[in-house]
Amino acid sequence: MSLSRLIPLVILLILLAFFIAPLFAGICNIGNIAGIIMTSLLAFLLIKPDIISEIPKPLLIISGIFAVIGFIILLTINIFMIRSVNDYPQNKDSTVIVLGCRVKDGRPSLMLKRRLDSAYEYLSANPDTFVIVSGGKGDDEIMSEAKCMRDYLCGKGISSERIIMEDKSASTSENLKFSKSIIENSNLCSDIVIVTDGYHQLRAEMIAKNLGYENISNISAPTSPWLVPTYWVREWFGVAYQFISEF
Repeated sequence: MSLSRLIPLVILLILLAFFIAPLFAGICNIGNIAGIIMTSLLAFLLIKPDIISEIPKPLLIISGIFAVIGFIILLTINIFMIRSVNDYPQNKDSTVIVLGCRVKDGRPSLMLKRRLDSAYEYLSANPDTFVIVSGGKGDDEIMSEAKCMRDYLCGKGISSERIIMEDKSASTSENLKFSKSIIENSNLCSDIVIVTDGYHQLRAEMIAKNLGYENISNISAPTSPWLVPTYWVREWFGVAYQFISEF
């Protein structure tokens, strides 16, 4: 095998390992399933390139057209996702909304903890800013995500008077919808800062705009590197679905 095929094959196999790894942690979603299928197919074509010549030409042309269209769509989504990750807040009066994530045994999961730590840094630097911690109670949780988040931030020194709980939501859409009602009823600043993982920022921002938020900025919490490919690919589908549902 030539070096020009060996290098991309090694890269694909590494990516394949990243998509498979979350399965051993019980994480199985459209992100790693699609990633496994895509990387396996591309790796197979690199190993057996002669099979392409066996595909009927009309089918090959149609497949090529779809591949180009798909590449352009994914490139566009990725550009907007990266832009949202780097859309750091400029207005220090903005209301912070921390989107919930799983609570384990009354403590924030690693993903939720990283969101809270990111919010804490911003709240510490902007002592007049209010924060809405948003997340209800799942069937496998002993308390609401909102209460867990409030307790964590209070434990790090953020005054409880600055923290408002939204503990009824069960999705990103509800997080932002119910938080909007709190902002309006409490006369908080309508400019918002969404705190969530980087891969999730674009879709959260799209949902917020659809709900009527106007001035939105983002603080992106870090995600464990071995989970980034799975969740990033999952968001391709989430962003596409959100875009289609708005029409």
